[in-house]
Amino acid sequence: MAVYALTGFSLVSLLSFGYLSWDWMKPSLVADVATDPMEKSVPPTFTRPPHIIFILTDDQGYHDIGYHGSDIQTPTLDRLAAEGVKLENYYIQPICTPSRSQLITGRYQIHTGLQHSIIRPRQPNCLPLDQVTLPQKLQEAGYSTHMVGKWHLGFYKKECLPTRRGFDTFLGSLTGNVDYYTYDNCDGPGVCGYDLHEGEDVAWDQSGKYSTFLYAQRVSKILASHSPKEPIFIYVAFQAVHTPLQSPKEYIYRYRSMGNVARRKYAAMVTCMDEAVKNITWALKKYGYYDNSVIVFSTDNGGQTFSGGSNWPLRGRKGTYWEGGVRGIGFVHSPLIKRKRRTSWALVHITDWYPTLVSLAKGNLSNVQGLDGYDVWPAISEGKESPRTEILHNIDPLYNHAKYGSLEDGFGIWNTAVQASIRVGEWKLLTGDPGYSDWIPPQTLTNFPGSWWNLERLTDGLRKSVWLFNITADPYERYDLSEQRPDVVRALLMRLVHYNRTAIPVRYPAENPRAHPDFNGGAWGPWASEDDGEEWEGGREPLKSRNKKKKKCKICKLRSFFRKLNTRLMSNRI
Repeated sequence: MAVYALTGFSLVSLLSFGYLSWDWMKPSLVADVATDPMEKSVPPTFTRPPHIIFILTDDQGYHDIGYHGSDIQTPTLDRLAAEGVKLENYYIQPICTPSRSQLITGRYQIHTGLQHSIIRPRQPNCLPLDQVTLPQKLQEAGYSTHMVGKWHLGFYKKECLPTRRGFDTFLGSLTGNVDYYTYDNCDGPGVCGYDLHEGEDVAWDQSGKYSTFLYAQRVSKILASHSPKEPIFIYVAFQAVHTPLQSPKEYIYRYRSMGNVARRKYAAMVTCMDEAVKNITWALKKYGYYDNSVIVFSTDNGGQTFSGGSNWPLRGRKGTYWEGGVRGIGFVHSPLIKRKRRTSWALVHITDWYPTLVSLAKGNLSNVQGLDGYDVWPAISEGKESPRTEILHNIDPLYNHAKYGSLEDGFGIWNTAVQASIRVGEWKLLTGDPGYSDWIPPQTLTNFPGSWWNLERLTDGLRKSVWLFNITADPYERYDLSEQRPDVVRALLMRLVHYNRTAIPVRYPAENPRAHPDFNGGAWGPWASEDDGEEWEGGREPLKSRNKKKKKCKICKLRSFFRKLNTRLMSNRI
């Protein structure tokens, strides 16, 4: 039986703050009542394809939006969600590249070869070129397509760039995280470069502009220069609220009473992003797009709790397959929704946006084979049952195998040392090492390293490799039922076996020294050409550099030391 320990807070104190008393099934903490009589009218019918605005935020925690009871101010997002449909059974992936790849392709990452980690700046890797992307399908349907923000789907060849994958225009960064003002990104000591691009060119002239403002302004310019009579798709992938934690001072001042410095900066970034969404919504109305528009809001993964984010009351954080890593904030706002102002518990996954949006655009899906997503618009707009009944969170054969996992523990059909997770109906199964598994109440996020001490911990999970939860009844993953329901465990393991048979090999090549920004004028950008062929695809180094010895990285060794120290401290403190 699970034994829980509270360090730094008692269970009574948590209840007194109201955290454990939050009713999961309560639709929201913002009233869903109509305030504008006009919004009760029958929504307009589809006379022409709608304008689609897809907003993706980076590392925003499940708790970090007003209608989830947050201490962070998000009035725009709260209102848009309250007037639309909140998605409270919505799933994403635990880290950046996988979520973005599944959004753009409508396929699980086991079907694109991106099932392990992220695409790193120096890897000769990108979203497979044989995949027909969401913007490409929308272009076929007559849409003008634009991307603003973070790509993070590879760029080693020009063929990998957003403008070669279906976007008419692009302003943003290609790598995973950059400075919000200077747009510099370092991929290790001494491997630094500028990363802001306009189309396929480096946007040196934009340096110094805060990215959240810059991206919102670009969206407004796109809308101003386009005709609302012609359908448009804008993918806004905000850099916010990924590290580094940077925000204009006036937003930080609003949260001056927060004792945690990281949380204070993080909150400021969320509120700044909220105002950027307000400006985008205002532009939609000003330039005549709003009445025929669909706004989708989604996070890309759970919040990073040691960098100010909060996923409370969910378990885990970014990079894990606990609910705190994969249950996302999501809502749809549109005058075209038939049943507005409600909360939907329909099961929705990020792969579903591909077929849903292409169908809304009256595009053709008959020639697209192998999609893992479903058209969930009837579930969102009309409240119908979701066609989705299960989600493969992932199968990662390269992730560190769990020490105590075995084929025997998996009934002889699955090696439970392999990191994998799946949800079928109300059941969720995890095998291998699901990742950091604590529950972290937001008020305990003290300054590093003090945050280590104020966590609620489960004491019986160190020697396990299989977990089973009834997510409907136990959304916080507190009661492992794997021993009580071996029949369900076996059934879900069989589903993992089924999916694993369809998986393609992992694409995770070695880093290539030719990617160094110094070879590209000081900026990150494509370095391989078609003439490089298979050598670059496989990630092998050029012949002239293979025999060179790698320089010792003292900082890397120091980071490795602290990771190991952190792991030991975590184990000893349970």
